[in-house]
Amino acid sequence: MLDYFFNPKSVAIIGASNNVNKGGYHIIKNVTAGFKGKIYPVNKNYKEILGLPCYPDVASIPDTVDLAIYFIPAKELPHTINECAKKGVKGIIIESGGFNEAGDEGRKIQKRALENAAKADIRLWGPNCMGFIDANRTYVFSFINSLVWPDVLRGGNVGMIVQSGMLSAGFLMHALQEGVMGVSKVCSIGNKCDINENDILEYMINDSETEVIACYLESLVDGRKFINLARKTKKPIIVLMGGRSVQGAKAAQSHTASLSGNYKIASSAFRQAGILEVFDPAELTDMARAFSKKMPYRPGRGTAVLTFSGGAGTITTDLMEDKGLELANLSPKTLDTIAELFPVWNKPDHPLDLWIAIEQHGFEKVFRRSLDAVLDDSAVDSIIFHAYATPLIKQEFFNELTASIKRHKKPVVLWIDGRKDFAEYLRGQAEQAGLPAFREMSRCVNVMKGIKFHFLKKAVK
Repeated sequence: MLDYFFNPKSVAIIGASNNVNKGGYHIIKNVTAGFKGKIYPVNKNYKEILGLPCYPDVASIPDTVDLAIYFIPAKELPHTINECAKKGVKGIIIESGGFNEAGDEGRKIQKRALENAAKADIRLWGPNCMGFIDANRTYVFSFINSLVWPDVLRGGNVGMIVQSGMLSAGFLMHALQEGVMGVSKVCSIGNKCDINENDILEYMINDSETEVIACYLESLVDGRKFINLARKTKKPIIVLMGGRSVQGAKAAQSHTASLSGNYKIASSAFRQAGILEVFDPAELTDMARAFSKKMPYRPGRGTAVLTFSGGAGTITTDLMEDKGLELANLSPKTLDTIAELFPVWNKPDHPLDLWIAIEQHGFEKVFRRSLDAVLDDSAVDSIIFHAYATPLIKQEFFNELTASIKRHKKPVVLWIDGRKDFAEYLRGQAEQAGLPAFREMSRCVNVMKGIKFHFLKKAVK
């Protein structure tokens, strides 16, 4: 159990600062923003920080401490661990750099630190990381700038495990600003000298607040354990693996001291375990956001495409074939139902280009009737829906669509095109209703592929 990291009763901040230009200031500012337990700033240069008594060293703290956040030079860590042991510290988040990634001297310091921690039964998180955020509790145990997160951080059900320090902040900001998604826990694990991705993954699998797990990793400490953990859970696990190429692996080693293994073997194992592999940060957050909406899915046949443009339907069909997605073979009954909206001289085909019907009956009526028809079709297990951006579409339309999805267990992904401000407005409405919506067709198709891959793999098990 890692509760002393995730639910401590007291935290010491070693390297806390009153200087707003220092990371130590932002750590204590962030911790005091939401953490309700005891907080002990440690810095010999201050008597007080943010109204809290400041202690010259760990030994001076008058009480026992559950968790320490370390943000002073690497060379002080072995001694600090010994001091922490005397105060009952169970875990230390090391946000400083200068360890294995910094050459021989850094490796020696890390080795001594690990030896001291093992003797004291203290677990080490990091080093060279941005720490930990629990958005549901507003625990921000990180040096992320204290001005950046308060207006965007939202609690939710997505857990993130990120090996790179600064990239974890980038992932978080992108995920929270791109669409309606909240996070449960964001864990930046850095060099992984002790706590590694398997420890955090196992915790998140058992965490009731985390329903989706998104990872950026540059190495696997124990690949077999990671795969076995993933195989046993029904929670979606999405992985972006850094260091797939020879040069990429060298880059990873230079900043987190990660030695990548055989990527091809890992990628094959991911697929067999039902892990969804992605290939850039935007794709990682797209998938996490889509799964966070908890759309139900009943494995079946093909995907229906509803569009306002024949060309858009053609391109979507091409992209689907690229990803191995089957276009649903709509039943005659479905086509006949939709044909009632069309003039007698024009009959619908699939993909469903509905523009002529929209001109006669309006967007919402046509899409309601058409969506109802395809949702009732047994040949359809999912829908990609194209919406032309207009402020005339009301929130109720998307709420109704979400309710239909839940009844039929057929997920829908939206592509929204048109004037930017209208499109963003419409995308916000869709996301608020629980539907993943994108401005690019390829992202829609990719997300639908991911949804179907996950449920088909987990259904087999």
